Amino acid sequence: MKRDVPSLALYAQVKDHISRKIQDGTWAAGHRLPSESELVAQFGISRMTVNRALRELMEQGRIVRVAGVGSFVAENKPQSTLLQIANIASEIRQRGHDYRCEMLAVERVAASPDVAAWLDMRAGTSVFHSVCLHLENDTPVQLEERYVNPLVVPDFLEQDFAAVPPSEYLVRNVPFDQIEHVVDAVLPTAEQASRLAMEPTDPCLLLTRRTWTRNTPVTWVRCLHPASRYSLGSRFKADGNPSFG
Repeated sequence: MKRDVPSLALYAQVKDHISRKIQDGTWAAGHRLPSESELVAQFGISRMTVNRALRELMEQGRIVRVAGVGSFVAENKPQSTLLQIANIASEIRQRGHDYRCEMLAVERVAASPDVAAWLDMRAGTSVFHSVCLHLENDTPVQLEERYVNPLVVPDFLEQDFAAVPPSEYLVRNVPFDQIEHVVDAVLPTAEQASRLAMEPTDPCLLLTRRTWTRNTPVTWVRCLHPASRYSLGSRFKADGNPSFG
């Protein structure tokens, strides 16, 4: 390899080489990458250049680096749909992984001005509030905070959410005819980062959902996902109808 190629092109070549091996399936999830020394010898470049390529691949979620052990192809991030209300428990179990839900709060509270606005009610009105943490193979993948309209779901606080998580209970028992989804890129608070076992400087995907039944708001929920472990997306036909299966 020529030494006069700009360093940016060199580190990009290393990234492209590794990415192509991952993309075409040559290196499957969990495959151990060549060491930095091997890549230095293969490409005839500096260790600093190789390190930059590996660091950027790690930041993009393509590889995982373990200090003193090496670099490995990362597992594909699970993707949740935006065109319907996803059942995260079912999604995780369909991947053959263990699912667990930790209920952190289930209570009746007075609606703050923003909650009242989202649920179309007066501030201070009594609403139900729940917070739960969804885990895949004991790794947190979603922190869910939910507000529920008691006029529509009066028995919400009486449910055993250890057996059936709040979202699944509502989908099963409360008919809805409208869904609104909004996705934002955000940074977690210190408390949220601690709950999700991540750094406060790492980005998150925030899915905000509202549902209605006969024009009456049912619930307003915010689902926070570590961006490195989860993605959100949908597939649909040209006529606008979702494509499933």
